[in-house]
Amino acid sequence: MKSLYSILFLVIFSSVYYFVICQDVPSPRSKHTSALVGTRLYFFGGDNSPTFTSHEVWYLDLSSSFNISAPPWHSDVVMPVGYSFGTSCLSPIDNSTVFLIGGRTWIATSATTDYYSYTSSVFATRNEIQAVIDNNGKIFIFGGFNYNSSIILAYNDMNILDITNMTWSTLIQSQSVLTYIDYTATLLPNGLIVYIGGRSGSISNVSLIDMAQIQIFDTKSYTWSAKVMYTINIISDNNFT
Repeated sequence: MKSLYSILFLVIFSSVYYFVICQDVPSPRSKHTSALVGTRLYFFGGDNSPTFTSHEVWYLDLSSSFNISAPPWHSDVVMPVGYSFGTSCLSPIDNSTVFLIGGRTWIATSATTDYYSYTSSVFATRNEIQAVIDNNGKIFIFGGFNYNSSIILAYNDMNILDITNMTWSTLIQSQSVLTYIDYTATLLPNGLIVYIGGRSGSISNVSLIDMAQIQIFDTKSYTWSAKVMYTINIISDNNFT
């Protein structure tokens, strides 16, 4: 278990505070993360140029309909650092706190350039991950790549942050569990996390994951299982005449 001060990267936003509201439009970007807080869909950071990463926080208010060709963007208080390649979770405890975990933090060196850094001693720094949070306030973060070392590594460990007491734990997986990056992670109502797609392997030998090969993690028993989806062709009785 690890204490809060050694967290990889954690930014807490409260939906109670809104400092700036405008009808501006964010610049084009990628590698950002998002979270739905009430009726507001928030977007954090992202790369908006080849050399600069955004500190911005934007949201769309979904409480009323709007023209999708001209969505009513609002800007919120900016983050202290630029942020990209990360993942986000909304706290089920207060339904207003957003946790940004993993990824890269960027510090500006001029108006047009910046450099990225990692800040963790919790577990090896990583990005290209997707976290999920259960109703008990546990955030599950699996795998990812570490780009902050002389040898770029891929991982297959499960790191868990319990936001009720702000402590970390790490589950070391067997080699039968693939190293995963760029996947989707979906928490089902029965407590199972379904991992689909993405890439697996090392940085020098990365292969795409077959969409039919599904990895499942049970958040209650902390065990893994694998499922293979098959395509079944159903032949109508009308074909037999």
